[in-house]
Amino acid sequence: MSTGSVSGRRADARRNHEVILAAAAASLTRTGEVSFNAIAKQAGVGVGTVYRHFPTPASLILAVYEREVDHIVEAVPALLAEREPEVAFRTWIMDHLAHYMMTKRGLAEALRRVSATAEESGSLPASAFDRMRCALSDLLRANVDAGKVRADTEVETVIRCLFGLFHLDPQGDWKTEVAKLTDVVWRGIRAD
Repeated sequence: MSTGSVSGRRADARRNHEVILAAAAASLTRTGEVSFNAIAKQAGVGVGTVYRHFPTPASLILAVYEREVDHIVEAVPALLAEREPEVAFRTWIMDHLAHYMMTKRGLAEALRRVSATAEESGSLPASAFDRMRCALSDLLRANVDAGKVRADTEVETVIRCLFGLFHLDPQGDWKTEVAKLTDVVWRGIRAD
């Protein structure tokens, strides 16, 4: 009779998958480059294990990107459960979206290279963008329901405003600049 437990091999494969992704994320953050040998060493697995999970550098870069987007998107329900909608909106932008954008520039560069050269990357970044759009939509909807944001606020407009984050200097005082940008966006969408 099966108890629903996963065999040690499958659990080990999942653990390897995650440690490879974590090592690759750290490498991409530092250097913007993918070295399967260096990633294997950092993850504590053989280089063949890395290739079994991710046969190409592009597949590894895209998997790291998806993992990072998952972390950003999955933060929204917890923020809305723990905080007032306005605070959840501001916290998500500052502590999740902007923090990701400022600390993952190497990943962004690697993703741009992959997107320009690999056919397999065509739909994946778009699906990640759609998930982030839905997360922002959930934050806006919670604020509309709380009477904090105008009901006619369009998520695409807020996204366009948040594209200003791309122009911030990760080496500068980006936290202050993100707070200023968030305040401007908030004043534009708040209910009067």
